[in-house]
Amino acid sequence: MNRHHLTPEGYDKLVAELRNFKEVVRPQIVRDIEEARAHGDISENSEYEDAKERQAHCEGRIAYLENVLAASEIVDITKLSPSSRVVFGTTVLLADSESGDERRWRIVGEIEADLDKGSISYVSPLAKAIIGREEGDEVTVPTPQGPRRWEIVEVAYLGPDEAADGDDAAAD
Repeated sequence: MNRHHLTPEGYDKLVAELRNFKEVVRPQIVRDIEEARAHGDISENSEYEDAKERQAHCEGRIAYLENVLAASEIVDITKLSPSSRVVFGTTVLLADSESGDERRWRIVGEIEADLDKGSISYVSPLAKAIIGREEGDEVTVPTPQGPRRWEIVEVAYLGPDEAADGDDAAAD
């Protein structure tokens, strides 16, 4: 069984999604199926077919979320002593060595990574290059356009709301 590393916030988000599927989505689909059956012949009933398809998707998502949560390992950086070293859960300010452009990224689990929100997976090439490094270090990261050099400007042990400031969390 694969372990899924998650931040506490990522874990809570998945728990909320699972709860929504079980308490809201699933019961609504059941009501939709019952209503479609009440219309009579289900062999050519598109409402029934649609509801059954949504039910299959819902049950698949519930099973997936239950499996992920069961195999989750929550990594809470608030229990670590802050340092200048990049670890899972930290927020890192990087400066492009050539252009000087700065980007801020939070290193999170694969499932919770979202470039638009300034979070990258710990298994991404960029995260792999900077994990274990410290402020002031330079790293070279392979990209489709060729190697790119970044300097680690700042390492912060911030929460998710503090980590993404919107302005410099843009994706490549």
